Amino acid sequence: MDVSDELDKGMEPADDLASFEVVDLSNPGLSADVAGHVQQSKEKTKLKTKLVSAWNNVRYGGWSLKSRPRLSKSSPVCLLGQSYQLSYTGERESFRRAFSSLLWMTYRRGFPPLDGSALSSDAGWGCMLRSAQMLLAQGLLLHMMPAGWTWPATHHQTKDDLEVVDAHSLDDSLKDSGKPRRRSLGTTLDCETQEERTHRRLVSRFGDSPSAPFGLHRLVELGRASGKRAGDWYGPAIAAHILQKAVSASELSNLAVYVAQDCTVYIGDVLNLCGTSRMDLSARSGWKSLVLLVPVRLGSDALNPAYTRCVKRLLELRCCMGIIGGKPKHSLFFVGFQDDQLIYLDPHYCQTAVDVKQDNFPLESFHCKSVRKMPFNRMDPSCTVGFYAKSRADFQTLCSDVTKALTSSEEKYPIFTFVEGHNEEDSGCTSDSVAHIKTNKGRPGRIKKKSSMDDFVLL
Repeated sequence: MDVSDELDKGMEPADDLASFEVVDLSNPGLSADVAGHVQQSKEKTKLKTKLVSAWNNVRYGGWSLKSRPRLSKSSPVCLLGQSYQLSYTGERESFRRAFSSLLWMTYRRGFPPLDGSALSSDAGWGCMLRSAQMLLAQGLLLHMMPAGWTWPATHHQTKDDLEVVDAHSLDDSLKDSGKPRRRSLGTTLDCETQEERTHRRLVSRFGDSPSAPFGLHRLVELGRASGKRAGDWYGPAIAAHILQKAVSASELSNLAVYVAQDCTVYIGDVLNLCGTSRMDLSARSGWKSLVLLVPVRLGSDALNPAYTRCVKRLLELRCCMGIIGGKPKHSLFFVGFQDDQLIYLDPHYCQTAVDVKQDNFPLESFHCKSVRKMPFNRMDPSCTVGFYAKSRADFQTLCSDVTKALTSSEEKYPIFTFVEGHNEEDSGCTSDSVAHIKTNKGRPGRIKKKSSMDDFVLL
């Protein structure tokens, strides 16, 4: 079941993406006996995978067997800064491609044991780290891939894709006498372009092996500094700091991660981190692209309804990478919304680990075709918002756009602020008890925190 099918009927339980089947017309001479054997083998594998996955998914409270809500054709859908009107076939196809191109990180099983434990699966405890991986992966897609990139495999009709009758919405490669034709996934990706090699290399950085710089093994290792170990619950603020450390220790020398402290982004610190100064904004060299992570709390025990519109406005920004949030055993990666429903990617789906060291390892399980929604009032208030700025000019635009989104609403206090100067007491705290504060504005130059509460307005 894919994105498109949800437009016209209720969703059925999601198939394991390892069973992503295609119709291969390239070998019409395949004997009936061989074809029957292949089909029987596929069905056995599918059945075994579904049974194992269903047990894990029901056990850990992720993917349910209930019908999921439909996407409405009468309301626009926002997906990470882009709006789609699904009543138009072309835009519906564009949405399908864009959503299916997002990187999807889920529970895995069968990977090498995590250091210091016998665990070879993160099912039941690793959902926040998987959500954090998805957030960083989205930043890397923006950083490494061309603007508007979509995975070529989503450009081709497959067995369970919706028939798109508007020929203008498809690539010329999909046309055969004016009709869409089905292509095998293998044929699609046999001759990889440079973009696809970059895409595959990006995915490999999140592999479930000790050598992967952003893999689960590495993130668990970095979490030890925060007192965490394999099997523990990781909150969204701790996850943000782990991502910062992982990127800093990686080979990505042209990318920096800044984690806001106390709901405050210190512009001077960001400029220093990215290798420039406030007086050098016009320079063309020496700038590192920025991933900005802001841990916030949008209420006490539940999302404060006053912030719903603000969350929507943030997700409407092109610079927004998404939002990770959740509670123990139920972290999600929010990527958009429709009306009063959030759209998200769910890591609570246990799949077999993929050996990303192999040439042409399968990519299907790292992309999701099933849209899932939930009401805003079910969103956990503890979350981390991500943004990306490729250049200095982009960072200036980011500050302006985000500030406008945070202040052009009815809520009295923004969920976080940008201030000039530096944080003199950067404690490097990675606690998930994020205070909701607003720093007083109007102070030029460096900003010095006091132990008293004079500088803050608590909600």
